[in-house]
Amino acid sequence: MLTKKRILFIANEMSPYLELTEFSEIVNRLAIKSNETGFEVRCIMPRFGMINERRHRLHEVVRLSGINVSVDNDDFPLQIKVASLPNARLQVYFLDNEDLFKRKFIFHDEQEKFYDDNALRAVFFCKGALETVKKFGWPPDIIHCSGWMTGLIPFFLKSAYKKEPVFAHSKVIYTIGSTSFKEKLGPSLLKLAKINPAIKDKELEPFKDANNIGMFRGGATYADAITFGADKTDKKLVEEFGKVKGKKVLAYNAESDLTDYLQLFTDLAK
Repeated sequence: MLTKKRILFIANEMSPYLELTEFSEIVNRLAIKSNETGFEVRCIMPRFGMINERRHRLHEVVRLSGINVSVDNDDFPLQIKVASLPNARLQVYFLDNEDLFKRKFIFHDEQEKFYDDNALRAVFFCKGALETVKKFGWPPDIIHCSGWMTGLIPFFLKSAYKKEPVFAHSKVIYTIGSTSFKEKLGPSLLKLAKINPAIKDKELEPFKDANNIGMFRGGATYADAITFGADKTDKKLVEEFGKVKGKKVLAYNAESDLTDYLQLFTDLAK
């Protein structure tokens, strides 16, 4: 009997839990359609404080408890919760931490000030997502990343996690979306992203702008395939990644029924 191919969706946002951009709905549809067409699907996203646990029936996964995520010599407890996606037989895992995610707002506070620790939150989430998959013992064939906050995952997979057996055959797709913030993540981003002593400064060069576009650039640079998830994406990124030798690239298509995505998943999972 043929084993189902596995797809892991890692996203900033996913409908109906959090809807910051239109791509949250596409992630939802992609996960459901992939599940319906024979893939084995799991999803991971942050458990931001505004996500209502009672309404969405989140509950803690006790067997996955006890993970500590180390970032810049500090250990952060990782709490993992799970919910079943409405009208679909698939699970969404939410990564939580008392200090980093239990807030009433997402990336800006009530005065619209960009959180000073957003770089730390992004590194914690990216590393935490990969540590969660290791804890699953669930080797994904495809890892689809969307949202600026997931931008470090393709890089981590090619560097700090390249020898991990669970990711030995994983292909990663990165979706470049619309620019959602103009602030800088600050110089701490590159320092925090060095989660392994073997990581070299030059490898982090694509992230050097330490902003929304820099995170998109870094994610696309290290991904095996690239998609565009919004009509209005940064022009420089379109020029840079619209055609990349040796990589499959999907242009944005507002009328897409997601067949092109499913074909991309199938091609990369071979």
